[in-house]
Amino acid sequence: MEVLIIEYEQQYAADFKRLNLEWLDKYSLTEEADLIVLNNPEKEILAIGGCIFLAKSQDKIVGSCALIPEAPQEYELAKMSVHTAFQGRGISKLLLERCLAEAVNKNVQRIFLLSNSQLRKALSLYEKYGFRHVPVTSTHYITADVMMEKLF
Repeated sequence: MEVLIIEYEQQYAADFKRLNLEWLDKYSLTEEADLIVLNNPEKEILAIGGCIFLAKSQDKIVGSCALIPEAPQEYELAKMSVHTAFQGRGISKLLLERCLAEAVNKNVQRIFLLSNSQLRKALSLYEKYGFRHVPVTSTHYITADVMMEKLF
């Protein structure tokens, strides 16, 4: 099974939303802040200098990940998702590696993420890639009880 990491295009908006709502709903984590981004990723991510990467297998979008600028040289890693039927195949690693490469390309000094302690596999992946737990500071997600960062 070949998986390509591609840049987001508007034609994949429904896939981006579907993939993320799948896991958010599964863990009862869907919030208004998520819906704002998922309903208009072009405005909420791309128009402000962010990027979205998608995992494509054959003709299906099976994963996503985004970098959203929060401050100069500081981005949020967000909307990491892999369809349940494609989990366990290293797709999250490919998406994360693409985001990290983009961060280096943009001379980012810090990437942070907000998550939930229910998402143990995701948190473990982030730790393997050098993200460290930090105290949760101000957040736009009510259910975020985990904050991690990676410094460059």
